[in-house]
Amino acid sequence: MKAAIYPGHGKPITVETLPDPQPGPDDVIIKVARCGICGTDLSFTRGAMFDFGENTQFGHEYAGEIVEIGKNVSGFKLGERIAVLPSVGCGECPACRTLENNVLCQQRPGTAMVGFAELAKVPTSVATRLPSTLSLADGALIEPLAISLYGTKLAGIQPGDRVLVLGGGTVALYAIYWARRLGAGRIAAMSRSPRRKDLALQMGADAFIPFGDNEVGEVIEALGGSPQHVLECVGAEGMLTKAVTHVAQFGKIVSLGFCTSPDPIIPGMASYKCAAIQFAVGYSMKEFHYIADQMDKGHCDPKAIITSDIPLANIASMFDVLRGPNEETKVHVCM
Repeated sequence: MKAAIYPGHGKPITVETLPDPQPGPDDVIIKVARCGICGTDLSFTRGAMFDFGENTQFGHEYAGEIVEIGKNVSGFKLGERIAVLPSVGCGECPACRTLENNVLCQQRPGTAMVGFAELAKVPTSVATRLPSTLSLADGALIEPLAISLYGTKLAGIQPGDRVLVLGGGTVALYAIYWARRLGAGRIAAMSRSPRRKDLALQMGADAFIPFGDNEVGEVIEALGGSPQHVLECVGAEGMLTKAVTHVAQFGKIVSLGFCTSPDPIIPGMASYKCAAIQFAVGYSMKEFHYIADQMDKGHCDPKAIITSDIPLANIASMFDVLRGPNEETKVHVCM
């Protein structure tokens, strides 16, 4: 099979021929249909502190069709379409048993982060069957939708609450989507560039506000008061301070941006607001199953963020495009 490989140390991604995966007793093999390129894929292939490592097969936003089944597998059939939760948990550690968050598993017994390939071996423990109403393009969006759903649930949004979402990328757009689904009163999106304004409004935002000198007043005017919840979805230096600047007294900030550089804040600013700051990563199978069941029942089509479908052979050149100024939002690699 063909698969994308990251050589490590920031070297360009290559597409190589690997042996076809063989299923273990509790695995299925899927023919991957498509896999989304994520911001973490770009970040973890730069050769910086957070890095996939040498000769790594990767890709975590994917879906496909079952073409082979392990001997112990029941409940899945050949030809069924699945989405994949890419982090394999042990099922026994506190993160797995109490938090039900595979990403935080302390044992890390394996990985299903192998989506940029023609075939993938998937433990059935992380496989989510797609309803007939969903396409494989929908299935490949379940993972990023789950990130934002997990974060918005942690925010504790109540019906009628004022929400500010910082950012215009996938996580931010889907945070808007879920905040609307969770009953937020008014939602403002804020970003450096207005190019995703229409998508933000389509996902459920009531207003779009560019970063600027008058942004605090503009947010208050758009929401009818300071935001009780700020969802930070940028992951760049200065965003936590911006979140603290905007949040209402006794409000909550949830950081979903996964900044990999120091991002200092002034505790006194947050203290005078008695603000709570929650850092979040991951999701559980609960989110995956819920999204698969509910994805076609929302107020808009999550596939609206897909801007390009490319072949696997073009993955390296697309990474170069995405590292610079570009017009893409979500790019799917199609096998």
